[in-house]
Amino acid sequence: MQFKDYYATLGVERKADADEIKRAYRKLARKYHPDVSKERDAEARFKDVTEAYEVLKDPEKRAAYDQVGQRWQGGAPPPDWDAGFEFSGRDGGAPPGADYSDFFEALFGRRAGVPPTGHARGGMRGDDHHAKLLIDLEDAYRGAQRTISLRVPVAGPQGSVQWRERQLDVNIPKGIRAGQHLRLAGQGSPGHGTGQAGDLFLEVEFRPHRHFRVDGRDVIVELPVAPWEAALGASVMVPTPDRRVELRVPPNSAAGRRLRLRGLGLPGEPASDLYVVLAIVLPPSDGTAEQQAWRTLAKAFDFNPRASMED
Repeated sequence: MQFKDYYATLGVERKADADEIKRAYRKLARKYHPDVSKERDAEARFKDVTEAYEVLKDPEKRAAYDQVGQRWQGGAPPPDWDAGFEFSGRDGGAPPGADYSDFFEALFGRRAGVPPTGHARGGMRGDDHHAKLLIDLEDAYRGAQRTISLRVPVAGPQGSVQWRERQLDVNIPKGIRAGQHLRLAGQGSPGHGTGQAGDLFLEVEFRPHRHFRVDGRDVIVELPVAPWEAALGASVMVPTPDRRVELRVPPNSAAGRRLRLRGLGLPGEPASDLYVVLAIVLPPSDGTAEQQAWRTLAKAFDFNPRASMED
């Protein structure tokens, strides 16, 4: 994922104030609006400008973005770069169907589908808050209780933003999927007068795992096998996020073959599947005996792996 320099997109300095940012946005929005612009890439540029303004006009989003920018040096993002920020208001994230970049949605999330802020006699309901929650894949398999820390931006003197940290206990239900929201009732902004407090919506994402990746509700793992295991077939033990299970590798299995373990993906009704993708791994061949074994194997087969390329 690429870091997006919103200041460069609007052509302003990082210390620009709100008025400078607004003027820059209005100028570029007029220039690239698809209804009037004759620029070839007008629509894409207009989306970029709109997204940059969405972040830099909001003190909370801008403060979180600036913190990420200080930590993100070079190509790869820092660990957990998009977690731990809490935002208030109904525009805490991208609304469903909005065309924002992956970078924006990773940092600010997607807005939960919640009812509008309510009014009551003598009071008004507080704003809902939004945050990302990174969990381990194993937590979705077993369920878990975790204590999380969130950094909450609050208004400081002269329009500055200061950070307040709070901790919350969260119950992670078994079978939860990426993109779902957990609602913590009453953990948003306090209500006004007799109004109720708003809620906190946590958008769930999985931390990167060294063995597994998630595709929807299915889970995928790459399994190393020796050449003779792929050729002759073998019974091997496969790790899953919950336990180790036995798998039969069929004879004549090619690299990349997918084998399904039904019901061993994310729990649910019904449970999803776990797919094992075979990766053939060659043993070391540094010694004389190992090299001779490969020469014997080469003589035993009349095999050209590039035959299909010679047509």
